[in-house]
Amino acid sequence: MDRLYFDYNATTPVLPEVLEAMMPFYAGVYGNPSSIHHFGQQARSAVEQARSQVARLLNCRPNEVVFTGGGTEADNLAILGAVRAAPPRGNGTKHVITTRIEHHAVLNACEALEKEGVEVTYLPVDSSGVIDLDDLGRALRPETLLVTVMLANNEIGTIQPVAEAAAIARQHGALMHTDAVQAAGKLPLDVKALGVDLLTISGHKLYAPKGVGALFVRRNTRLQPLTFGGRHERDRRPGTENVPGIVALGRAAELAGQSLAAESTRLSRLRDRLERGLLARVDEAAVNGDPARRVYNTSNIHFDYVEGEALVIALDLKGVACSTGAACSSGAMEPSHVLTAIGLRPDQARASLRFSLGKHSTEEEVDRLLEIVPDVVSRLRELSPVYKKV
Repeated sequence: MDRLYFDYNATTPVLPEVLEAMMPFYAGVYGNPSSIHHFGQQARSAVEQARSQVARLLNCRPNEVVFTGGGTEADNLAILGAVRAAPPRGNGTKHVITTRIEHHAVLNACEALEKEGVEVTYLPVDSSGVIDLDDLGRALRPETLLVTVMLANNEIGTIQPVAEAAAIARQHGALMHTDAVQAAGKLPLDVKALGVDLLTISGHKLYAPKGVGALFVRRNTRLQPLTFGGRHERDRRPGTENVPGIVALGRAAELAGQSLAAESTRLSRLRDRLERGLLARVDEAAVNGDPARRVYNTSNIHFDYVEGEALVIALDLKGVACSTGAACSSGAMEPSHVLTAIGLRPDQARASLRFSLGKHSTEEEVDRLLEIVPDVVSRLRELSPVYKKV
């Protein structure tokens, strides 16, 4: 079966250029980057080159880039590390602000802080999935240490006003973190323009392998490490570096910067073609989130009277890979917290699918998808006693 992949937000294939860059560091260049001899310095040079490549993508200094084991670790290091390193303010408490639609890497880190006595405010979003900056302003208080708002949502693609939020946070003396995992390679990432103190990216969303990520840490930002050992990554993240993964992330970052404009135009057209086609062929379906203010590759659609998990399985049997939302929440019994936060009923949230496109997506693949999905939805609705009563 010739399969169709529409789940690039879950993970991306490693690009040939990225694979070519990383392969020598599995065997030929195998030194420990902390060793001062020739073998070690070969590896160190490669790590620092990758650091510079990531820094160019983010428009920051290389020494502000900390390599991690992925996006989740980077989010945790940013949130837990910054809050734990800061002394209490105001009335002696610590306070963090986030949103109700963050990735669980952020939400669960905030829940962990709550167990430590930190107070957390969860900002609501509107039906488009966007926060109200006035809500942020009202939530800030003298004890607020950190505001963490994702740049682009992983399920619906909505882009948040992070630069504006960062300016408000700065006025109140709070640090600003943004999870940019789904924005990297899709939006220009300029930490100076955004005004953030901390920013997260992940390799496997960027056509690099799984198991590597990076955290931008603005100079003079205090972080307490999550783990303890050697003095790697300027005392932020101990442990011998994953040299092949880091090299791959650096090359992927370089390629992302080169192709961003062209891919934005191409994939925006494909996404719009996909949505127009599905909404024309399937009744009682609608796009979730903001139709305009979102990353160009993401489409989240609810198909009423169908269970999303059943639809994903049925489509997989037809050779189509997509998802009901975040890959790490696959199989969860509860409806998506993102979709319920924007006002969807639980049954609509459970009836939603995310289609995400990438570098290998083509017009022919979209057209084949448009032939398959309506028929599968129709067959599943025929099995639904609720649909037959409508």
